[in-house]
Order: sequence, then structure tokens, then C-alpha cells
Amino acid sequence: MAEGSSNGRLVSVDSMEFRWVYQDEEGSEIDNDGNPGGGEGDLTLRDSDDEDNTEQRLIRTGPRIDSFDVEALEVPGAQRNDYEDVTLGRRIILAFQTLGIVFGDVGTSPLYTFSVMFSKAPVEGNEDVLGALSLVLYTLILIPLIKYVFIVLWANDDGEGGTFALYSLICRHAKASLLPNQLPSDARISSFRLKVPSPELERSLKIKERLETSLTLKKLLLMLVLAGTSMVIADGVVTPAMSVISAVGGLKIGVSGVTQEHVVMISVAFLIILFSVQKYGTSKVGLIVGPALFIWFCSLGGIGIYNLVKYDTRVLRAFNPVHIYYFFKRNSTNAWYSLGGCLLCATGSEAMFADLCYFSVRSVQLTFVFLVLPCLLLGYLGQAAYLMANHGDTTQAFFSSVPSGAFWPVFLIANVAALIASRAMTTATFSCIKQSTALGCFPRLKIIHTSRKFMGQIYIPVINWFLLALTLVLVCTISSIYEIGNAYGIAEIGVMMMSTILVTLVMLLIWQIHILIVLSFAIIFLGLELTFFSSILWSVGDGSWIILVFAVVIFLIMYIWNYGSKIKYETEVKQKMSMDLLRELGPNLGTVRAPGIGLLYNELAKGVPAIFGHFLTTLPAVHSMIIFVCIKYVPVPVVPQSERFLFRRVCPKSYHIFRCIARYGYKDVRKENHQTFEQLLIESLEKFIRREAQERLLESDGDGDSDSEEEHSFSKVLIAPNGSVYSLGVPLLANFKDTTKSFSEASTSDEQSETPTNPSISDAEQSLEKELSFIRKAKECGVVYLLGHGNIRARKDSWFIKKLVINYFYAFLRKNCRRGVANLSVSHSQLMQVGMTYMV
Repeated sequence: MAEGSSNGRLVSVDSMEFRWVYQDEEGSEIDNDGNPGGGEGDLTLRDSDDEDNTEQRLIRTGPRIDSFDVEALEVPGAQRNDYEDVTLGRRIILAFQTLGIVFGDVGTSPLYTFSVMFSKAPVEGNEDVLGALSLVLYTLILIPLIKYVFIVLWANDDGEGGTFALYSLICRHAKASLLPNQLPSDARISSFRLKVPSPELERSLKIKERLETSLTLKKLLLMLVLAGTSMVIADGVVTPAMSVISAVGGLKIGVSGVTQEHVVMISVAFLIILFSVQKYGTSKVGLIVGPALFIWFCSLGGIGIYNLVKYDTRVLRAFNPVHIYYFFKRNSTNAWYSLGGCLLCATGSEAMFADLCYFSVRSVQLTFVFLVLPCLLLGYLGQAAYLMANHGDTTQAFFSSVPSGAFWPVFLIANVAALIASRAMTTATFSCIKQSTALGCFPRLKIIHTSRKFMGQIYIPVINWFLLALTLVLVCTISSIYEIGNAYGIAEIGVMMMSTILVTLVMLLIWQIHILIVLSFAIIFLGLELTFFSSILWSVGDGSWIILVFAVVIFLIMYIWNYGSKIKYETEVKQKMSMDLLRELGPNLGTVRAPGIGLLYNELAKGVPAIFGHFLTTLPAVHSMIIFVCIKYVPVPVVPQSERFLFRRVCPKSYHIFRCIARYGYKDVRKENHQTFEQLLIESLEKFIRREAQERLLESDGDGDSDSEEEHSFSKVLIAPNGSVYSLGVPLLANFKDTTKSFSEASTSDEQSETPTNPSISDAEQSLEKELSFIRKAKECGVVYLLGHGNIRARKDSWFIKKLVINYFYAFLRKNCRRGVANLSVSHSQLMQVGMTYMV
């Protein structure tokens, strides 16, 4: 913590950012663990689960400085975006990739929008064309442009988009997660950038308090997020089907003998090719298809201008919204049915947000406003101009409006654009599943990172082939683009409504903007989307029910996994071993301590897991050094490497038992092999022990000078050569670079003259070297990974539904998911596994 306590006053370093901490009645600062001095608890003896119940008040201070940053004498800043500080040539490449990855879905909507609309409300006059066009124009302006490009994109989580990114953002500002593994130290990660709501905005504080204390609201929030995510995954099924079959359907215009069966066969071949090349990654494919999509948008604009000039420029009157009123007045119920087709012009809006992790907000905004939107508007205006003169060509409105001389080049580029659109939603699905997995809402799967430079670009083989199978089933069973359009609309509108609700909560809780602006956003967009939803829901029997069933299945999988994980974690917390029992067993733990290091993997962030007692009673001996390793995902995109690991001593020094919490964000890549992991862990453990010894030495010096509380608090800090005051209480891990020597020299330069005359320092140095020597010898004897597989079973007196969910559904998911140790590729000779079943 960048402050100390001297004479009851806080001293903070200069900074542009501030944080809020608690201060007790006597002026001593208290960290989020409830421990004075900014430490991580009692570093000398054991973990402490007790909370400080003394009266506290909020004070504003400088940013927290982690102890490993003291070694480098620098403060970590905000995380750099992957796409910052790039050259002009790189920006051009990124612009093409943005087109290929983000805008493929929304760019192909002119292929089918008017065809689906006029299948529900047939054209009987020019006023019908103008009314439908006016609906499309204002839907494009309101949903993709105003809602997503200008508002929702700014609700990203450090560059990460999607429903789970919004959920992660909310969980950082309010303890809304149902999984009780949050630690106060998580908020000290620089990626959090957490700011307590300002005192003036009491509304935000009340919402935060209500959300944290109400279990019902937490469950409701989670269910909204899971519903939105399941709709995104369902969108990943219906988007390829709709885009490809509508593009291939143009053959019926170019070749008279082609039937719908031929279109379906060709579409199936295209879809198999599409999902087969998905593994080559976003960067490679995006760079290839980016120029193709640029040509597609230019073709849309060019054809639109040609049709405007050739047929009827009066369609420009559709910018007057009064034509929407005339359209509903003339068609009444049919006009309301056609709203489901109108929504298809905004498909791909959610993909823009979900695929945001690949590109920056500004690049997406500029590309959409200056290229994508103008070309789309011209494309729809051109189709409407053609239909003003050809009322009977609504079944294939787009391809019928293409000039005969340009038909085959446009047909070719349209099919390429359709394949690109399918990739856009597939990559969004991958991102969404990775986020949900990291936040404990989806079973672990194998994730392949397709780019060495940008960690957000991923490929999930199981999901890829799963989407392909379902897409082929959809295409073969529902070959009509009108029925697929209904399914497409209900998946898209479901995601849109969930995003609107979550962004409204972000506005209230985090952005803290005026209530009138929040209400305007919620009323306008949620009302508009509910209107679309009512139209689509009326046509659910025309094919939408398949997507609804699939989305419900995905929702149940995610909810069951989250429910089972929560029950399992709570059970492990209740049954964790008592510290009193460990002290009674003594340093030998009631067994033989064999030389070596045992890394016991468990999911507990605090306390000694019950599985450790199972190891003690099952194995004839345990290792001379035990480290509890907890792999923990926190609700941030990226955890800096310097803040990755958190160390703490579990028992007195003679026990040689430590805890290491490895913290990862949901965008972080876990590619370390076990040798690298061991080296990093041991080096970091040595640094932690050195720092602990230094802190004890400062404490002893402080006690020798004065027994007052102010002096004791002052002994918890370190004065750097530049005069800044730093806390030594946060044992976070540093990079591979060993800066211990420079740290020791810098922090003790003012005390070197006293070292020879103080016998306690010599004793402390001997004790330190003895413990470091013990660690090195244990490392030489080998490192063994102790894996405790905790399973849960419902009690016999439990309800039937609970038995069904826990004993069968959750057990099946857990049995078939990817094991966490698979990321370390540990050999079997270094692996020891013990199973344990909890009755819940």
C-alpha cells in the first residue's frame, strides 16, 4: 500500500488515481482483509479467517503498491491494449481484419431481410415498399448504430465484450457472484481499476448494497447472463445456416433449373468447408477475407447507387418515419408479423460486441460509421428502388436487383461474404464460452490459441464440430429461409434484450450517469426489442422452436455446472481441516516427512482442504514441504504476471507448509509447462521468504524503539530511496527476473552501518539461509503433484430433482470435462491422485 502511518496521519505517494480504504478509530489503515498495516494476514504463523469487527470509516488514499513493485521501484499502470502503438501498415491490416471478423454478419443481412419481411406482408403498392424500407433504415440506425456502436461498446471489460464480460464487470463492482471464492486481495490487482461509487451518488451505493445482500437478485442476474450466453451459442448455429443458404439461393435466379434441394446440398458442402478452416485462426483467415468483405461492401454501395439512379430515387423519402405509420395502417397485423424479418437487418450487432476482444473500440466504431453503415443503407435503398418497379420479385429481392452483367461476380463475392458472416458468429461463440468457463459457468474444454501475438484469438475444437453438426441438422430439416429467419430472429432478440438489461445495470452501478439518461436508454431500447420479440414469438411454430430448445439445453448445462461447482466449493469450505488439529499433530503431521516438495492442487482459496487429511491417512509419508496450489480465475480480463501469484505461510515455520494462489483473468493464457511452473514457483517462494524475514526484522526494530501502536504500524512499511513509503504486506509474485538483490540493497542501504552491531540481525540471517537451504534441498529431491479429486453426491434424504441434477447431470459433465492439470502436461511419474466424495 502506498502509504504508511506516522503520528496518526496517512502519507501517500502522488498519483493521478486514488482508491478507498477503511481506517479504524485510531487512524491506522485497515486493508480489505481486516488486517492493519496493509498485510495479507498473519504472515508469521497461519491463515486467519477472522474478520475485524471494529468500527471503520472510508478514507481516500493513493493507489496500492504491491511489494514486488517496490523491488522494481515502480507502480504498474493500466494494462496495455494488444492493438496500441501499432504502425500505419499494421493499422491498415487491422482494418481489413475488423471487416472480416466483426462485420461479416451484419454485412450479409441485405441478402435476406426484404425477402423475409415481404413473405409476411406482401407488397401491394409502393407505399408498402417505402414503409418496409423506413422500418429497416430506422432499425439500422437505432440498434446497430446508436445502441451498440455508440453505447454498448463502451461497456466493455478492458476491451472484452459479450454478456459474460458485462457480468464480470458487474461482479467486480459488487459481490454478485454466487461462487464464494472471492478474496479481498483480488481487488488489489491493477486490472481491477475498481472505484468505489462517489458519495454524491447514493443511488449507486444502494444498488450495490441491494445486489450484494439479495441472493434472489444474484440468481436472477446469473440467469439473465446464462440466458444471453445460451442465445449467443444458438446464434452460432443459425447464423451459418441463414447466411450460406440465402447466398447459395441466388443460383435459382442465375440458373433456371436449380431447385431448393440443390441449394441445400451445396450449402452443406460450403458449411463443412467453413468449419474445417476455423482452426487456422482469426488472424490468418481475417487477413484473407478482409479484402473480400471490403469488395462486398463496395458492391453493395455500387449496386444501390445504380438501382437508385435507374429505377426510383423517391425511396429517399423513406427517411421520413411517417411511412412506418402508413405501413402499419395499410397492413395492420401483417405489418406486425413482418417485424421479425425487419430485425434481421440488425443481425450481427451482438457479434460486434462479442468480437470486441479482437479489436479496439475506436477501430470498430470508425469502420462501422464510415464504411459499413453507408454501404448497408445504399444497399437497402437500391433494393427498395428496384422493388418499386418490380413488386413481384420479393422472394429473391437482392439477387433480382443485381444488374445482369454483374450477377456472377456479385454471386461469388456474396457467397464469400456469407462464409465470413458465419465465422463472425462462430468466433463470438468461442469468446463467450471461454469467458463463461473462466467464471465457473461452463465445463472446461480444450482451448487452442491460434495467435502467438494476440491472446484473445482462440479456437475450441469440440464446440466447432458441435456447431457444425447442429447447423447441418438445421439446414437439412428446415430448408426455407423464411423459417430459418424466424429462428435467427428469436436468437438475436434474446441476446439483445439481455445486453440491454445488463448495460442498464452498468449505467446505474458503474457509470453513475443521470437517472433520466438511464431510463431513456432502458425504455427506448427494451421497449423496441420487446416489440420485435412479440412479433417473433407469434411465429415460434414456424421453426423458431428448434433454436429455443437448443438454447434451453445450453442454459441448463451452464446452470447445472454453476450450481454443482457452487455446492462443491461450499462443501469443501465447511469440511476444511482445523488449524488446531494441525498444531496438535506437530511439525511431522503425525506421519513421516520424506524429502521433496508436494504441490497439492485444490480449489480452496482459504483454509486447509479436507483432501489433505485424506492424503495424510492414505499415504505412508508426505513431503517435507507442502504447497497448496489454488488455480483461481478472477473477474478481470488479464492479471499481470507480476501479480499472478499470492503466497502465504499456512502453519508455523517448522511445518514448511505454504499456500500459493495462482490468479488468472478470463483472457489469460495458461501455457506454462510444469518445469517452467516449478521454477517460477520456487523462485517466487524464496522471494516471499526473504521479504517475510525483512518484514520481521523491521518489526523487531520497531518494537525495540517503542511499543506504541503508531510505531508498530510504521514498522510494517519500507522507505524507498526516493522517500516514498510502501507497505510490505502483499506477497505477490514477480517475473522470472530476480530482483531480490537490488531490493535488499535499496531497502537496507540506510541500515548497513547498524547490521554488524545488532546480534538479532545475524540470527535472522542464519534462520533465513537455513530455510532457503531447506527449500533448495527439497527441490533437488523432486516435485510431485498431488491431485485431490473431490466429487459430490446428493444425500439419500435429498429431493429427487437434486439427486438427478447432482448424481447424474453434474457428475456426467464433470467426468467428461477437461482436467485442470492438463494445462501443465505433467508426467505420470510426478503425479499422485486421491479421490474423495462429499455428501451434500
